[in-house]
Amino acid sequence: MIEMKVAGIALDAVTRSPIVLLKDGTDRRALPIYIGQDQARAIIGALERQKPPRPLTHDLLLNILDEWEINLERIIIHSLQDNTFYAVLCVNQGEKKKEIDCRPSDAIAMALRTGCPIWVMEEVVADASIPVDREADEQEKEEFRRFLADLSPEELIKRGRLGGSNS
Repeated sequence: MIEMKVAGIALDAVTRSPIVLLKDGTDRRALPIYIGQDQARAIIGALERQKPPRPLTHDLLLNILDEWEINLERIIIHSLQDNTFYAVLCVNQGEKKKEIDCRPSDAIAMALRTGCPIWVMEEVVADASIPVDREADEQEKEEFRRFLADLSPEELIKRGRLGGSNS
């Protein structure tokens, strides 16, 4: 899994639909997720740390969790099927742990309100992310190619023994 942060909300240039943009810790990959207008407002409100006069839906749900002493540990965006992302809320109440199915936009809105981490499965990042820094990606690939080209079979065996087990 890859921990990601909310980079912001954007609008699709053609459809004018809101998109929440997640970025990895290196700012090398971005994951765009199309969301609804209401979810965009909820996420923007959380990003801007707005306090509504009365609890909105995400605030209400978090208030209920808090009253029942249920902790939101993290959210996980775990799959992408037919252009739809799927997520779970990972909660615990003492030793009891549960995963609750959730739309990613709602999970992100709740994660931002609580400060819990946002995790995305590697397969989802591989399938749906867009490169942010192509130049750095190419530079890293070239450095790896040079490393492999300069690596002798003896050095590879030696490195394998250093990192491997002694069985």
